[in-house]
Amino acid sequence: MEERKIAMLRVHEQNIERYQGLLRTKLSDVETHFIERRLSEERFAIEMLKFMSRGETPVTDHLFA
Repeated sequence: MEERKIAMLRVHEQNIERYQGLLRTKLSDVETHFIERRLSEERFAIEMLKFMSRGETPVTDHLFA
């Protein structure tokens, strides 16, 4: 997988970690819903990158843990 895609995967993973941290705080229902939606979008973006990279050099699973 090219370096650019690996960098994008790392950014999405960092965003997921940040959003998960926010969910551990006290949030309103609206805020929680927004963060959950963003988490879903970040996870989808990772899956799309993985799908689009099929046939390229395999990506190690540690990027998605």
